[in-house]
Amino acid sequence: MLDDLDRRLLRHWQADATLSPGELADLCAISAGKAARRIARMQEAGIVQGVSAVIDWAALGYSVEVSLRVTLDKTVARAFDEFLAAAREVPEVTEIQTFLGRVDVRLSIIARDMGDYQSIYRDRILTLPHIAEVEALMQIAQIKAVEALPL
Repeated sequence: MLDDLDRRLLRHWQADATLSPGELADLCAISAGKAARRIARMQEAGIVQGVSAVIDWAALGYSVEVSLRVTLDKTVARAFDEFLAAAREVPEVTEIQTFLGRVDVRLSIIARDMGDYQSIYRDRILTLPHIAEVEALMQIAQIKAVEALPL
């Protein structure tokens, strides 16, 4: 699937996504054309799904992050689909994960302050369909957050 050259290209690109194919080529001691072809092949295969900017939400005034563990009413046939569709529409939801077990879904929510969070929780979260139970975990500090894979 991936050879050593692909992994080298990805390691450098993960470290600095602003690198051009030519710059990646220089770092990997290959031609720019070969680097560009390798990158295009990995993009077409879905290995590289995009390049994005990482935004510091706190720098934009979002000082509260809450993780909500949601248990859904599983007596409703389309509870998962309807809940997930509605949760995707809440702008302050930055991540949605589903699980097997007692907790069905985890939502990551950002808010400007506790008053803002309280409004989001009452007006947008508690109105989501098919919620049986919600447990909130307030984030105190982020110790590690890594997007890069160990290639």
